[in-house]
Amino acid sequence: MMSEDAHGTVNPVYSPLADRMRPKVLGDFIGQHHILGDDINDDKGSALRQAIESGALHSMVFWGPPGTGKTTLARIIANSADAQFLSISAVLSGVKDIRAAVDKARQEQACGKATILFVDEVHRFNKSQQDAFLPYVEDGTIFFIGATTENPSFELNNALLSRVKTYVLKSLEESDIARLLKRAVADRETGLGERNIKIDDEQVNQIAAIADGDARRALNMLEIAADLAADDSTITERIVQDVTSQSFRRFDKGGDLFYDQISALHKSVRGSNPDAALYWFARMLDGGCDPRYIARRVVRMASEDIGNADPRGLEITLNAWNAYERMGSPEGELAIAQAITYLASTAKSNAVYSAFGLAMKDARDLGTMEVPMHIRNAPTRFMKQLGHGKNYRYAHDEEDAFAAGETYFPDNMEEKIYYHPVARGLEIKIGEKLTGLRELNRKNRTRKK
Repeated sequence: MMSEDAHGTVNPVYSPLADRMRPKVLGDFIGQHHILGDDINDDKGSALRQAIESGALHSMVFWGPPGTGKTTLARIIANSADAQFLSISAVLSGVKDIRAAVDKARQEQACGKATILFVDEVHRFNKSQQDAFLPYVEDGTIFFIGATTENPSFELNNALLSRVKTYVLKSLEESDIARLLKRAVADRETGLGERNIKIDDEQVNQIAAIADGDARRALNMLEIAADLAADDSTITERIVQDVTSQSFRRFDKGGDLFYDQISALHKSVRGSNPDAALYWFARMLDGGCDPRYIARRVVRMASEDIGNADPRGLEITLNAWNAYERMGSPEGELAIAQAITYLASTAKSNAVYSAFGLAMKDARDLGTMEVPMHIRNAPTRFMKQLGHGKNYRYAHDEEDAFAAGETYFPDNMEEKIYYHPVARGLEIKIGEKLTGLRELNRKNRTRKK
């Protein structure tokens, strides 16, 4: 691409390799076989492929990680249908830009031409901005294509979701990215072919692996490597190492990937697999997650999934959190790793977690029930005269420090058992103890009757 400056001099306009290599037809698109079909020549391919090839437009949302082809697919669809392609970014645009795009669409519609309105980062639009699309999608003024890296179920209005079909795009396979890189090296028109760049398969595969499923990232690294190549235009192993040395794995703080990974860590601990738990811990650290967040979640795991089966778990996790606060990285991270492996390896119980949930449900559902008089606080003479604390049995004065038959629930509430210790770890002993105490209560209450 060329442009003229103020003096009339023609200058080349820089366009990144990733943009130059963007395919214009479906046959050149790489990846997303699960929604496009594996065989590009298969007439009985996926519904999306058939729609693209036939030019049958419909509104849709592409949900997937960066660099997986969301924008490219939208442009290919527009080309296939000979439709006007308008693009806005939810990061930079507002309702005014939506209206301007609709005006252009109406002009094309009057000439019998369809319009695709592509909205990048559509999840950044608020509810009212998303609502602005609805009438124009409904009446066919525009065919809406949104692109998002966030879960549409959480980020998009139900009204908008009901009018579009959602396609889930996946990270590209390393083999797909390697194929794309080789195509870029060989392409003389838009790629690096005119520079006679030379690169071995081993270096191609290394870039493909580091790219972590992101085609744009892979092409950007290849372009930088090509710029660093010596006079013989050879991309060496050393160059690839330099280009990829500061690359990080994808980790969207606060996004779906973030919660998927903490979920994987939690479930690995719950599933008693310390090795998998360590892997997800390392993945999150490698992606830039704050270790304090993980330490806090690990404390939660100690109560939710280990509980009284091994109360040391809570103590160890709190100590690990404290160790990180005192020492920072990387020493403190080792303490968190120790806590994670301990929780994954020890006895499991969700009895406390379940009991707490049941108690909270009753507290919400049963309303404000009065505290029984005998266990009310009586710090003053007047309150004692009202009967607060009357007939309270001080447990430490009773045999075995247990007031057999005493009740502690509200008077008009049925006695409940929320806590059911499991037959694992310390809860075996706790369960036996509680069974004995509950039997003493039963006998004493029966005797009183």
